[in-house]
Amino acid sequence: MYAVTGITGKVGGAVARTLLGAGQSVRAVVRSTEKGLPWAQLGCEVALADVDDAQAMAQAFTGVDGVFIMLPSNFDPLPGFPEARLIVENIRQALEYAKPGKVVCLSTIGVQATQPNLLNQLQLLEQAVGTLDTPVAFLRPGWFMENALWDVAPAIEHGVIPSFLQPLDKPVPMIATADVGRVAAELLQDVWQGQRVVELEGVQRVTPNQIAETFARLLGKPVSMETVPRERWQALFTAQGMRNPLPRMQMIDGFNEGWIEFEGTPRKGQVVLETVLRTLLP
Repeated sequence: MYAVTGITGKVGGAVARTLLGAGQSVRAVVRSTEKGLPWAQLGCEVALADVDDAQAMAQAFTGVDGVFIMLPSNFDPLPGFPEARLIVENIRQALEYAKPGKVVCLSTIGVQATQPNLLNQLQLLEQAVGTLDTPVAFLRPGWFMENALWDVAPAIEHGVIPSFLQPLDKPVPMIATADVGRVAAELLQDVWQGQRVVELEGVQRVTPNQIAETFARLLGKPVSMETVPRERWQALFTAQGMRNPLPRMQMIDGFNEGWIEFEGTPRKGQVVLETVLRTLLP
């Protein structure tokens, strides 16, 4: 039996589907019975637990061969990441109590960076989970190809996509969430001792221009990228409702400047960019 958090999202869902496809038993960790219903219909055991409830998570993580954990996404955290710190401590306490056979922790490329940025939240998660005696694998994927979902509307409506990733011909380490989920499921079924780090990127790195070219091919119309000047970022993000856009801006800086990068030699995924973009189109 494997407990999977974030199962209603793309990565967690891919983890669960891969495990079910391999004939494994899955415990879907969800916040409500309603969210668990589709997974119960697929044969999963359902455990109700919220990241704010360490005791409920501990019960959900008890008696399993492995747990897949991830932080809920927060692109607009308060300064100092108090929200992430609370959740991280709840996860650590739950795992310490439950003592599952192993843990696969979704982390990120560049988690080792010392510069302040949004991904420091996952650095906090690695540091906390790394104190446990349980075997832990830190899965560090690149930029999700599915982030291009935000590019679909401008590509269709205007044929011009605003890009924060720049320069437009700079290859970025990207990965499909299907690959992340597949590798996480494989790790859950693996055996090891202590801690391990698995870095993961796609078949090849992707430039913003290649994203535009792929959309153009799929839509059958011209599509191009247009850089958004750095000095406009804060005003744009604030206008979108963000209270503290600086960590997000710093993260993008890290990709653009190259200091958000893998530590070692990453594994290669299988899913290519066109496959992902095709699924994003209406």
